[in-house]
Amino acid sequence: MKKFFTPSRMASAISAPSILRLRTRDQMTFDMASMANGPISERGDMRGKTLDHAFRTHDGLQALGVKTVDSTGAFLVGELERLDQTLHMPLAAVTWSRDVPLREDVTIADEFSSFTLTTFGSAGNLGTGNGIRNGKAWIGKATDQIGGVGVDTGKYPFPLTPWGLEIKYSILELESAAKMGRPIDDQKYEALKLKHQMDIDEQVYVGDATLNNTGLFNNTLVTNVTNVPNGAGGDTEWTTKTPAEILADVNAMLNSAWAASGYAVMPNRILLPPAQFGYISAQVVSSAGSVSILKYLLDNNIVKSSGQGEITIAPAKWLVGAGAGGTIGTLGTVDRMVAYNKAKQFVRYPMTMLQRTPIQYDSIYHKSTYFCRLGVVEVVYPETFAYRDAI
Repeated sequence: MKKFFTPSRMASAISAPSILRLRTRDQMTFDMASMANGPISERGDMRGKTLDHAFRTHDGLQALGVKTVDSTGAFLVGELERLDQTLHMPLAAVTWSRDVPLREDVTIADEFSSFTLTTFGSAGNLGTGNGIRNGKAWIGKATDQIGGVGVDTGKYPFPLTPWGLEIKYSILELESAAKMGRPIDDQKYEALKLKHQMDIDEQVYVGDATLNNTGLFNNTLVTNVTNVPNGAGGDTEWTTKTPAEILADVNAMLNSAWAASGYAVMPNRILLPPAQFGYISAQVVSSAGSVSILKYLLDNNIVKSSGQGEITIAPAKWLVGAGAGGTIGTLGTVDRMVAYNKAKQFVRYPMTMLQRTPIQYDSIYHKSTYFCRLGVVEVVYPETFAYRDAI
């Protein structure tokens, strides 16, 4: 004998202990009856009625008050509801490839990347010493001892650390995802790629505490580090300075890196925290034709004035709190700006491309591991870098 549920019996069945409870009281019914017990005359509202108690769906996971059935993202969708099937991924931004050239000669078999740095030396002849206006390699007709040159080469190795993540899904997940038109294997691959890029981004800019290595913004080899001077307002922060004072900070940083390289290499890139970049992009310099401070800096820096090209000024989120005494990523601490030359002979990042193992079948699961090696930013000539804090 078949059993039929009246509205009152349906309420009893739904509220039975064997059914998990959905954590929302805003669910409405649209079958001309409420889920609540009561006289039939109170169940005929075409608009539906609010459920009188909470229910929970299968997997117990909650997102904005609604539970999903499983990790494939099966939702309760009403007959008059239009669900957008677009994959909306988490908001994230990576910029490492914009700011650092890639060193591509390393392989998955390598455990270290390294480079050599060579120093030349030569003593001045005729006992003149090596000061300015001295030290030239003069010889005379009666010279019986001729000097030479010395070469000293040092090697600088950095670890190439293995990186890997596994993608795993069951046949049941695949079938469910295929039925819904949202492939779980593609979604997990997109998640893995995003994690891969975010890890590289962090490694390039600030390194890793566990491995005890540094990055582009906190490199221990860079010694040209100081706070910017106070402005007329008595503070170092750019929001309290005039455009001329901000330009002076930028040119002083550029000039210090240029001088540290023996005036051989001029920086061509400046990176700023997002807040400071936004400030100079919006503030106008009336005395310079009502252009932004950013345009004012691009037009009046010593790199352009010396005829050595244009500089690039760009924002970088990892500079927030990166200054001495600050906490990286924490607003309101000590921010830093960086000047350097982006050319590959001065700085680069070694890594291998992402690879994967063949799919392995383990019971009802499909597995594949994606792996690569990530290195450490190689600052070949640290004297071409300059850090300025408290901006």
